[in-house]
Amino acid sequence: MLSLGALFLSAFGAATLLPLQSEAVLVGLLLRQPEAWATLLLVATLGNVLGSVVNWLLGRAIEHLRDKRWFPFSAAQLARAQQRYQRWGQWSLLLSWMPVIGDPLTLIAGIMREPFWRFLLLVTLAKAGRYAVLAMITLGWFHAW
Repeated sequence: MLSLGALFLSAFGAATLLPLQSEAVLVGLLLRQPEAWATLLLVATLGNVLGSVVNWLLGRAIEHLRDKRWFPFSAAQLARAQQRYQRWGQWSLLLSWMPVIGDPLTLIAGIMREPFWRFLLLVTLAKAGRYAVLAMITLGWFHAW
């Protein structure tokens, strides 16, 4: 149970603006407990999606936070991200699983007032897909194909 909590927290933190990696935790647990792959994928996905929801909520409240000294993005970075999001729109959320660009995308989705239901659907597909591919590679399931 402790390992599931660690996985959830690492996945949650990795989806926020914190520089954490949940993939290493997931791979380690998959190697130790391959029979628990479905539970591990569910916990990792849940934690990662909920972390992205925090970013979306921050994006919704950005007008009140953007002038704070600790805010992690400059006005120019925020403007560039908004331009990109306007160009690619909701479908860019399918890239929310990617390192470096994924977390800001979920924040920008909140700023751009992306409807929550669509945000949740696209981000869940992206994050679950990433973890599923990682599990398949880790457990050697691609060899069976």
